[in-house]
Amino acid sequence: MELFKIVGIGLITCIACLIVRQVKPDVASIIMIAGGVVILLMVVDYVAQIFDVFKVIIDKTGLTSNLFSIVLKIVGVGYLTEFAANICSDTGCNSLADKILLAGKILILVMSLPIVTNIVEIVVGLL
Repeated sequence: MELFKIVGIGLITCIACLIVRQVKPDVASIIMIAGGVVILLMVVDYVAQIFDVFKVIIDKTGLTSNLFSIVLKIVGVGYLTEFAANICSDTGCNSLADKILLAGKILILVMSLPIVTNIVEIVVGLL
């Protein structure tokens, strides 16, 4: 039932932003960021569960933890850039949001190069 709490906080934050935005637009942005942070803090335990599952996978497969750490970093960059871009969009800076998303995509591509390199080495080794 954690989802209902998250949705409730999100809706309350949206309504508060709509009401406050008419009087103080700068405070509305702060309310929006605070609501987002509260929601992120609510899912921290779930992130810990993800790390535990990855640890079990690493132990069972014998793969290096470097590959999984890269995947986790890529996911983190994706979520963080999306979060930042949404904040920029909500405050009316759409062009800045687009640039943040582009930078995040480029960073994800660069971060995934070691995985692509490993895949190519495995395929070459099979040939």
